[in-house]
Amino acid sequence: MSLKKIFHELLELRDDMGKKSRRAERKHTRRRAKSHIAPEQSLSSLPSPELVQQSQWANLPPELLLDIIQRLEASETSWPARRDVVACASVCRSWREITKEIVKTPEQCGWLTFPISLKQPGPRDAPIQCFIKRERETSTYRLYLGLSPALSGDMSKLLLAARKIRRATSTGFVISLVADEFSRASNTYVGKLRSNFLGSKFTIYDSQPPQNPAIQTNCRSHRRINSKQVSPRVPAGCFSVASVSYELNILRTRGPRRMQCTMQSIPITAVQEGGFAPTPTELSTCLNQKCSPLSTSQGKKPLANLGSSSTTLDLEHGMKDPLILKNKSPRWHEQLQCWCLNFKGRVTVASVKNFQLVASAEPCQNVSLAEQEKVILQFGKIGKDIFTMDYRYPLSAFQAFAICLSSFDTKPACE
Repeated sequence: MSLKKIFHELLELRDDMGKKSRRAERKHTRRRAKSHIAPEQSLSSLPSPELVQQSQWANLPPELLLDIIQRLEASETSWPARRDVVACASVCRSWREITKEIVKTPEQCGWLTFPISLKQPGPRDAPIQCFIKRERETSTYRLYLGLSPALSGDMSKLLLAARKIRRATSTGFVISLVADEFSRASNTYVGKLRSNFLGSKFTIYDSQPPQNPAIQTNCRSHRRINSKQVSPRVPAGCFSVASVSYELNILRTRGPRRMQCTMQSIPITAVQEGGFAPTPTELSTCLNQKCSPLSTSQGKKPLANLGSSSTTLDLEHGMKDPLILKNKSPRWHEQLQCWCLNFKGRVTVASVKNFQLVASAEPCQNVSLAEQEKVILQFGKIGKDIFTMDYRYPLSAFQAFAICLSSFDTKPACE
């Protein structure tokens, strides 16, 4: 039996099992949150592991199964064909474990496969090219994998989505895996971005704690309790992992914005020779873990503040030497009479939002000049409400998207 025929039978089996599981779920009236194995696919539509574990595919020899998934993973290197690799991980537990062992991180292979890939560092050699579509009516921003909408068309892969929320004293962005669910009580919630009153500083919050144990040990945890309704459990976690600051332009001088990003979850050693960035292996939130009660263990009392119902973790004092990114200084073009940067054809429209970020290091930090000249993140406009976003190691897609979202907010004091 050919590999293609085996895989088609596998998909038919998955669809049959999915129908059975959906019939069983209709009998329950309890509301369940959505859970995703891939950004575009819900686990609720997949067969339960108990049903599939009894099928003939669950009893395949491990050597044969390993060879099948290895061939499939090597042949499907782009979306939407790469969803076949995700389908293998949804068959049963044994298939899932083998698929997770075969699929490499974006840093190693340059491909995005599972949702956890969005929080893992990008490749070192070449950037991952994406684009962002802005919808002014709904204040939403969608991140797609691909060169541009004109080249990708309907085959574009949705990676992340964000919704802008305006408040009296600040502006926030809620980031999700899907484009129609932005509740922080959902399993699709991955993080948020929040500004100060002037819009000159933004804080990036992750839904899961950082991977560096040293950071988690030294961080200060703040638990906030809503003054109107005190709940015994906290619905979602927010861990401060980075901050974006824009330099104030009080004199209103002409020129591009000046920005600086402090990545508290990434050490400066990540861009040194032989260094590495923290790489999470599981996409976990407070929803799929047991939420801690208000009283902590070891007899320690949490710090309670009024006004919010989220758990936040401050990383500003958690890392001694965090990675600092600064925007690359443009040059003045005499003939065009404008500030210019070399985006290598990826940006075609002049905009104050356009930027390139490079590593900023002191001489004592042993970061080579070539590494400091390497563009880690670039963002720019190519059409009406269409922007490109290219990122690479040590940033992840989530971190890069959050930094780019800060450029969309109005900054009267910085322009």
